[in-house]
Amino acid sequence: MDQIARASDDNLLEEIVRLKDELRKSDRRVADVVLENPEGVVSMTLATLSKTAGVSEPTVIRFCSAIGCEGFRDMRVKLARSLAFARSTSHTAITGADELATIVTKVFDYNLSNLNWAQGKLDIASVDRAVAVLASAARIEFFGFGASGIVALDAQQKFPLFGVPCGAPLDSHQMFMTADMLKPGDVAVAISNTGHTREVVACMKAAQDRGAKTIGITGQAGSPLLAHCDVGLVVETLENTDLYTPTVSRLSHLVVIDILSTAVSLQKGAGHHDRIARMKDGLARIRSDVE
Repeated sequence: MDQIARASDDNLLEEIVRLKDELRKSDRRVADVVLENPEGVVSMTLATLSKTAGVSEPTVIRFCSAIGCEGFRDMRVKLARSLAFARSTSHTAITGADELATIVTKVFDYNLSNLNWAQGKLDIASVDRAVAVLASAARIEFFGFGASGIVALDAQQKFPLFGVPCGAPLDSHQMFMTADMLKPGDVAVAISNTGHTREVVACMKAAQDRGAKTIGITGQAGSPLLAHCDVGLVVETLENTDLYTPTVSRLSHLVVIDILSTAVSLQKGAGHHDRIARMKDGLARIRSDVE
């Protein structure tokens, strides 16, 4: 809980951006002032902010509560912390006028901010259930399109850590045929940030109908994908569709795959660990010029 609260505190500006469309019209006026001049709001009094936004003081208090703060003072403290964190989406938007050094800084900051956010929102209990399912799998198939297909291929490359055969078909027909041929004891893992990709959802339904266990990695709670998953991992990200903004969901999903593969490997016995060590030793010899 503390970890989740800290992530929200550090990213209050992102939280306001996310909640803005759901706020009352008068509350959105306060949100606009905060987003346009967060540094100034940190030093404002309640009366000054209400006057600047053109709303009543009770409306400002209501706005603070709506964004998860315990009053006006708590909002200012969290806003100052968010500014100190200095990695909010509003501060890392890339423009055509940015110099290369600025772009480098913004891309790093945006990705680091996103990973911090995703970590704070990730449900550890769901991760634990996914690890248990994967650790007992006889075979694992990963499904994803586009950027999610890249994550699926990365997962397939980590099959030594999972300790069982893994696949990652990318063609839609091959994906469905693979999913439809799964059986009890097998596991299907779908990666889809939106959770609405029709072909991926169809694969999860087919796999589940055939008795395989299904795991969904998505950024959208309540998405169609999760309706066909025994375990859902909601990896909430700061994905932004601005022209130059990097695709941060892909990086977060790659990290989740690393977590799953590592945790599964640690649950395997000593024999598995010995095989991993032997494999890595063999790889080191292949990469070396020395026989």
